[in-house]
Amino acid sequence: MKNRGIISGCMAIVLLIGSACSPLPVVTETATPQLPDIETTELHVFAAASLTDAFSEIGKRFEAAHPGASVVFNFAASQQLAQQISEGAPADVFASANKKQMDVVIEAGEVLSGTQRTFVKNRLVVIFPSDNPAGVAELEDLAKSGLKLVLAAQEAPVGQYSLDFLDKASADPAYGAAFKDDVLKNVVSYEDNVKAVLTKVSLGEADAGIVYTSDITGDMAGKVDRLDIPDGLNVIASYPIATVKESSNPDLAQAFIDLVLLPEGQDILANYGFIPAAE
Repeated sequence: MKNRGIISGCMAIVLLIGSACSPLPVVTETATPQLPDIETTELHVFAAASLTDAFSEIGKRFEAAHPGASVVFNFAASQQLAQQISEGAPADVFASANKKQMDVVIEAGEVLSGTQRTFVKNRLVVIFPSDNPAGVAELEDLAKSGLKLVLAAQEAPVGQYSLDFLDKASADPAYGAAFKDDVLKNVVSYEDNVKAVLTKVSLGEADAGIVYTSDITGDMAGKVDRLDIPDGLNVIASYPIATVKESSNPDLAQAFIDLVLLPEGQDILANYGFIPAAE
């Protein structure tokens, strides 16, 4: 019986040693498939500051429809963008808040001929903080002594449009020839672009300002109140868009412009208070 126990123990040792010397089974893991890298193409869109919210949404729609495309926006006053493009800044699309600045870029030879189109319109509105500390109730109040008014600089499209409105009002007997001068005496700062005007008024740093109707949508609608400017005194702003001549992606640039002009793009712009180009 002892011999059988010894033999059994030896066999167990042999089996154990043999098992240890045998090659271990290979465990294969299911590897995550390696997808080919998708080349990202950047599309540089220079757009007027007033287009920030609407174009940001259009940009997301464009990227979803064009995998691999990344829209890089440069939002600023149109005159600043025109200068940058004229000086050779890398841009594919230029969207201006007025024809004047588009003409600057065209005259500099920086627009692909025949691509410029009016894609949307806008109108002016007077805004004031929701608590209305100056008691603004009518346009005549803009000329009240002591009122703190903020306007965009004349070089910015909305700044020139604001001066055009004041010229019209001063020619109207209801306001009087001194209206423009009296209003301008109340200006406490001239801002680079319309968004800066909106910000100062919404923060209560000014009693009133003049912006576009498209600027007081979304969150801003709860921070400022508005005083409409009658059609006879208002100025309708026309926005042109074009492909930049030195664009490294002219086909993609044109595709972006097409989206802006299509009903999908026009609906987005309308949702942000813009006037469709066809109207």
